[in-house]
Amino acid sequence: MIITPLDFEKPGKQQGFLQVPYSHNLGGWANVMVPITVIAHGQGPTVLVLGGNHGDEYQGQIAAMKLARELRPEGVRGRIILIPSLNFPAARAATRLSPLDGLNMNRAFPGQPDGPVTSQIAHYLTTVLFPLSDVVIDIHSGGRSMEFVPCSTMHLVSDRQQRARMFEAMLAWNAEFAFLYADIAGTGLLPVEAENQGKLVVTTEMGGGECIPAQVHRVTQSGLRNVLIHVGVLKGRELTRASLGLPPVILTQGLHREDYLLAPESGIFEVALDLGAKVKRGQLIGFIHHLERPDRPPESILASTTGYFICMRAPCLTQQGDCIAVIAQRVSAREVMQA
Repeated sequence: MIITPLDFEKPGKQQGFLQVPYSHNLGGWANVMVPITVIAHGQGPTVLVLGGNHGDEYQGQIAAMKLARELRPEGVRGRIILIPSLNFPAARAATRLSPLDGLNMNRAFPGQPDGPVTSQIAHYLTTVLFPLSDVVIDIHSGGRSMEFVPCSTMHLVSDRQQRARMFEAMLAWNAEFAFLYADIAGTGLLPVEAENQGKLVVTTEMGGGECIPAQVHRVTQSGLRNVLIHVGVLKGRELTRASLGLPPVILTQGLHREDYLLAPESGIFEVALDLGAKVKRGQLIGFIHHLERPDRPPESILASTTGYFICMRAPCLTQQGDCIAVIAQRVSAREVMQA
């Protein structure tokens, strides 16, 4: 159902749209127009760069838009496909989910060719763009709901060769933290579909919130370029944390449900630690204050494991069951490879 005027086999630089059929009350023959850029030159891998999987996560969208404007074919070895705002309706609305169908793009895979807009886009990636690609880069942040220590991330895939390639590419982002994560909130994730097709998949959590510091933009944009150099599709000299005069990456993992702290009650969340801080099991993370009963003592939130305080809820107002903190354990590269 989705069409595009772009020819993915044509050398040079092309910019256009993925046209997704969508009818609404004032548009019987309307399309959702998702911007896409293809830059191809010579022999090399194909890399798919995605921002805006969730519409309110703008760090990756900005990084991909800048590359779409700045890259020239002569700087590329192979092919780069850039979709800055994958969930385009959500990006325009500054929402996590699509306002057109209420769906979460990152729970919509493998998608349906005749389904809602979000499902159609997921199906197009599953059946057209993933098979074309060797590498899939899916840039996330916490959006309006969560605030992360900026980190590159990956799943602990079972294929050891695929895992090793993903691990090296994750480290090439040169973020202070790297985070191996688990899926505790459903299935149908974009990275999982790409991983199941054998792709080298790199993901991130680049901060969060609606106010994005310049430092977060810098690590998002420089990291993306460095990963593209690392996988061989972009010309240039690959940098490491050592070459930049930075300390080694802090490698962490959160693979168990107890690493993800959920609010036991609704109320106002007060965080008591700085992001990135080391924590011990049982240490105080914060409080949930009772909005309707200020006379009641707040609910104390304690760390269930020992590790790093890598993520917290961004809005203070919190509903029961919301994720309010993530504690990630320090792990070695050897442990990652042997797990």
